Amino acid sequence: MFIAMINFTIKPDRDEEFREWFSRTNREFADHKGLINRRLLKSADSGSYLLMVEHESHETFIAGSSHPDHVKAGEELPPMLAGEPVPHFYEVIIQSSNRI
Repeated sequence: MFIAMINFTIKPDRDEEFREWFSRTNREFADHKGLINRRLLKSADSGSYLLMVEHESHETFIAGSSHPDHVKAGEELPPMLAGEPVPHFYEVIIQSSNRI
């Protein structure tokens, strides 16, 4: 499994718009090959967001990133941002089979 974690700081007056953007893009990306899950987390102390994307592989992540839905979504995001997104990428090495 391949995971991308992207930190975002959103302009204070664009918070609701950002959350709506995320919900809409979740629906639009739902059938993309290899996408397992997208989650939006909000920091308990700073108000920044973390977008966590789970893909079957690095290859399916790259393919999804070039999909027209993804390109369009990326073009809509900059007016909401207060700074540049900071991405981090991971390969899952060990995964628990039990829910914790």
